[in-house]
Amino acid sequence: MLDVLETLFLRYGAWSWWLLGLILLGLEILAPGFVLVWFGASAVLVGALALVVDWSVRTLALIWAALSIVLLLAGRRFVRHADAGSEDPLLNDRAGRIVGRTFTLAEPLGENGGHLTVDDTSWRIRGPLLPIGARVVVRAVEGPVLVVEAA
Repeated sequence: MLDVLETLFLRYGAWSWWLLGLILLGLEILAPGFVLVWFGASAVLVGALALVVDWSVRTLALIWAALSIVLLLAGRRFVRHADAGSEDPLLNDRAGRIVGRTFTLAEPLGENGGHLTVDDTSWRIRGPLLPIGARVVVRAVEGPVLVVEAA
């Protein structure tokens, strides 16, 4: 199998590296995970190197493997730092956005809890016994239940 690949890479030279790079970049679209992009970029870079130098396929393959690992590690570090800071960390956390807000109960809060309508969603709530019209503050979220206390 390796001899067949080596023959193909010898026959087509740098084009084979570029084709490998494009295939890997295309596979990244089908199987997203932001991993194959680094292997594909490495193959494209090795293809450019193959135009300049006349090294063996095995040497270029070792350079490709080492460059892939370096780009993968550097890319992961770069992506991790890029995602670290968000202007709105609660963007997709609807329950987290409710914590700290104050509401008025439309129904009493009993021993078995109650319900609270926030925007267009009805939430189950848990907290102390409170009558209709009492003001409550959401203090925490435990799964699908909002934990409230008197405001």
